[in-house]
Amino acid sequence: MTDQKKLRAGVIGLGWAGQQHMQAYFDAPDVELVALAGMEAEKLAELSEKYGVQRQYADWESLVKDGEVDVVSIATPTALHAPITVGALNAGIHVLSEKPMAESGAAAESMVAAAKANDRVLDVSFNHRQRGQVTALKEIIDTGLLGQIYYAKAGWLRRQGIPGLGTWFTRASLAGGGAMMDIGVHMLDMALHLLDNPQVTSATAATYAEFGPRGRGGSAYGPRANVDTEVEFEVEDLSTAFLRLDGGGTLLLESSWAQWIPYDQCYVTLYGSEGGASIEWGGWGVEPYQRLNVWTEVNGIPAELQPIVPEHGHHEASVLQFIAKVQSGDFAAHRGEEALIRAQVLDAIYASAAKGSEVTL
Repeated sequence: MTDQKKLRAGVIGLGWAGQQHMQAYFDAPDVELVALAGMEAEKLAELSEKYGVQRQYADWESLVKDGEVDVVSIATPTALHAPITVGALNAGIHVLSEKPMAESGAAAESMVAAAKANDRVLDVSFNHRQRGQVTALKEIIDTGLLGQIYYAKAGWLRRQGIPGLGTWFTRASLAGGGAMMDIGVHMLDMALHLLDNPQVTSATAATYAEFGPRGRGGSAYGPRANVDTEVEFEVEDLSTAFLRLDGGGTLLLESSWAQWIPYDQCYVTLYGSEGGASIEWGGWGVEPYQRLNVWTEVNGIPAELQPIVPEHGHHEASVLQFIAKVQSGDFAAHRGEEALIRAQVLDAIYASAAKGSEVTL
């Protein structure tokens, strides 16, 4: 991009995720981080000084109107993703939103419609898709080594990790849902990505709230943790779903913020006609582990493969991919439609849990 001007980037939201986007833009050679927005005045000043940002705004509307940015990342409470995205797209700004895309499929659909109407890029950051194990396994799957994958299991289970008891994370109107919306969507995205994005045709699901309403299971990093009293908790702390896929395959998905297990566990397991594979990570402070295994046979002999795993990409890879989409000029190929499908599947999961029966998509 030597003959083009640098893209001018802004970030709305000053929390951990927003800071990952700031660092990625700051490090990108073809981008200049020029504007930040957030309600926390002290943190806004601190981060602006850290990254040398002159344009600082207390609200997103001002950044969109006066920030003079080409691209913007949105890392706010979920219910703000759609209004900010639509506002930015209407102003001609390309948008990278944090996951989940929105609190509902309808809100996500409004984001895609705005991207199309304004001929801008809309992308959603699923940073765990950038894990090295996912990259390595996708390459293996694409060679056909596993054959036809007909069954998959995926989950993210926390021993104790409700993110902010009584905050926006646990309020249905702001978050849209609990553990499935927050971390389960990562595993849903990862599994569908590895399976080459089959259509989800139906969902049968259940949700539970056994820890949060009693003020238990809070993350050690959250503002409320392990207070044995009632708190404002309107979402689930555990969800499970059985998804039927186009072509006859199925996906079993589970997610929890708090559960009686020894340690945090994340996994995607695939069962194919010619082989199987599993990605696992977890443990965290208790003997953390990361594994990728592939099982098949070679010349009729059972074989276990351990592929070479590249470095994790994290949020930086998501941001760099977004930048590349903007620089490509092929905006029509990047309207957020894949992320919209994830939002619609989440809708079906919550609808099935509320109904107590299968919901078709």
